Amino acid sequence: MRAADADILIVPGWSDSGPEHWQTRWQAKLSTARRVTQRDFEKPIRAEWEETIAQEVLASARPVVIVAHSLGVIAALHAAQRVGDKIAGAFLVAPPSEAVIRELPSVDSAFLPIPRAKLPFPAALVGSSDDPYADLLFARQLAQDIGARFIDAGAAGHINVDSGHGPWPEGSLAFANFMAKL
Repeated sequence: MRAADADILIVPGWSDSGPEHWQTRWQAKLSTARRVTQRDFEKPIRAEWEETIAQEVLASARPVVIVAHSLGVIAALHAAQRVGDKIAGAFLVAPPSEAVIRELPSVDSAFLPIPRAKLPFPAALVGSSDDPYADLLFARQLAQDIGARFIDAGAAGHINVDSGHGPWPEGSLAFANFMAKL
């Protein structure tokens, strides 16, 4: 599938994705991409985030491909339980672990447990060996549980601007490869 043939839903995580973040850059470059904007990116409430994602999926005219980062991955997994039959694929990057989510007082504890049911659509999950929000073993296991292809990004931190991933060309290539197989 070509990106132009899909509605690409950019699903940021906690604190949103700033102007230099790879998600924002991809949104600007992909003509059919749009950001899923949450009411509150600083104090995420699972029911609200899940509902917002589900509504964006249902409002889409073309096949939906989700591109989620960090807590946005967890929210997308929750939404997929409701609207997974309307999703063509998901590219999931740097999900935080349960242990980390428990330690973030501004994040709604209802994000836990993380859904681990097999997804009814193709997915790729990207993890990093030195992500401060989740170790590689967690990312690999989550990918296996949900039936996603795992992509090891190496020592890439949280795959955000702070870890040097503004443009993230390797991610662009991996996403293009993912889209080509849908």
